[in-house]
Amino acid sequence: MRSDIVPGAVFPDYELPDHTTKRRKLSELQGPDPVILILSRGGFCPKERRQHEGLVQLHRELEVGYCRLVTISTDNITETNEYRNGVDAHWPFLSDNGRTVQKDLDIAEYTDPIHNPMIPHTIVLEPGLIVYKVYMGYWFFGRPTLEELRQDLRAVLMKCRPDWDITKPELKTAWAEGRKEQFYPYGKTFLQTLKEQD
Repeated sequence: MRSDIVPGAVFPDYELPDHTTKRRKLSELQGPDPVILILSRGGFCPKERRQHEGLVQLHRELEVGYCRLVTISTDNITETNEYRNGVDAHWPFLSDNGRTVQKDLDIAEYTDPIHNPMIPHTIVLEPGLIVYKVYMGYWFFGRPTLEELRQDLRAVLMKCRPDWDITKPELKTAWAEGRKEQFYPYGKTFLQTLKEQD
């Protein structure tokens, strides 16, 4: 992994085709929310499929917790769709068939010249594509558990949601006075994102 991809750094805003062939930027997919980014070997790998089967369960929590999930692999579009459908995933899968991400981040898995995949990583990103934590998963148990991801997201949400503890007297006062900018989804960032999507 490139030496500058560390906690606190801004992750590159890659633009790649998704499973429907539409070009998508990571920042667009993230919106105002934390995101778990999976840099995956591809659907050929049983470790990837097993990790994603677990993520299918977590994704249901992410949807109600205002968090996002994105997978990038070196699979082509057909393989990307087969991979996504094969694990019953419902989040965006991006195709890096040209190895843009793999080369830019210096994560070519040189031990597999047949598939030429990425060394798998799981990256937790704060809003604004800010790196919170990086897991390297060449070996399966180097990947985060679902509980570790929940804990990471809790820490990120506590940082980025001013209304995390709505029992605070100052938040109750702000709400009573109609000052809702500290409350999700009333904050400027969220409203600006909605306007940009229209």
